[in-house]
Amino acid sequence: MKKFNQIAEFGKKLMVLGKIENSLELISQEAKMLLNADRCSIFIVDAEDKMLWTKHSDGIGRIVIGLDAGIVGDTYKIQKPQVVNNPYDDPRFLSNIDKKSGYVTRNIISVPIFDSKRDVIGVIQLLNRSRGDFNDKDLEILTFFANYVSGSLELVLMNEN
Repeated sequence: MKKFNQIAEFGKKLMVLGKIENSLELISQEAKMLLNADRCSIFIVDAEDKMLWTKHSDGIGRIVIGLDAGIVGDTYKIQKPQVVNNPYDDPRFLSNIDKKSGYVTRNIISVPIFDSKRDVIGVIQLLNRSRGDFNDKDLEILTFFANYVSGSLELVLMNEN
């Protein structure tokens, strides 16, 4: 229950932000803290250009990938959260991003963010839980969190367009 109360308090902070960069930064920080993860990327869906892109990605610059690329693309496509605790054994994993950055991904949790019409507008992806692997409880918390921030993110994206 403590984590859900923490999310509710976070919502109060999020409501005062207007720019997408500020919102994404705050969402990322909170998600990492909730699940004790090292990194967070929030991918925004660009259906027109058929890509996913980040304005916020810890430790690496902007990432732009196809809608069907990687674990994050698969999360978008199947519209379901997922945990991958051995990414280098998963053919969907984009290991070239690790090679480029020098980072080593040990585990991934990836959750779609839905808008009010139940379309996926983004995917939140966390890397490297500080202790152990991601689990079903983490999926529950991050799914709740993604649902909680979805309305604010939808409003910010509408204002940016």
